[in-house]
Amino acid sequence: MSTSKKNIFKEIEKVINSLNIDSISNERKTILQPLTDFIQTKVSSGQQISINFICTHNSRRSHLSQVWAQTMANYFNIKNVFCYSGGTESTALFPMVAETLQNSGFQIKTISKNENSIYSIKYADNQHSIIGFSKKLDDDFNPKSEFAAIMTCDSANEACPFVHGAEKRIPITFEDPKAFDNTPQQAEKYNERSLQIATELLYVFSQLKS
Repeated sequence: MSTSKKNIFKEIEKVINSLNIDSISNERKTILQPLTDFIQTKVSSGQQISINFICTHNSRRSHLSQVWAQTMANYFNIKNVFCYSGGTESTALFPMVAETLQNSGFQIKTISKNENSIYSIKYADNQHSIIGFSKKLDDDFNPKSEFAAIMTCDSANEACPFVHGAEKRIPITFEDPKAFDNTPQQAEKYNERSLQIATELLYVFSQLKS
């Protein structure tokens, strides 16, 4: 599928161009295939594509996935893609996630600073900002039906064998960078996880056919 990259910030485009989808194992490609199939079905039938990335606390992996998925949809010029995130409980978007995305070229603004701060995350000049904050998966901010629920962590996958309203429930789990909080490796490991998620979502969207 042809790309349309002119609206994405140049720094983000450079990051995407540096990603190597050949580094993804066949095992991971098999795990990613149901998401590709879900999106392809919607693209082929001209339907809206709603994807809710779910983790326990909606603080790290689910936000990274939401942001990169929305960015990749724009990168490949896939219309009517709406990406969300939620948790089995609400905590806060971890500040290192915002910092990691900012280091990859996203424009981050803090809209409201409190225990559960609200962030504006912008990836392109002419696209709506992604609103980042921690919320439960069934929050009014998220879709109620006809969406794919992507389980990004093992604990949420186990805690939610059924996601109400989801058209499809797909486990695509990632290791938690939280294990490296308050260590010298923190920034490196958050960036590593962010780039893994970006690479895998680049692969998913690159497989689509118009």
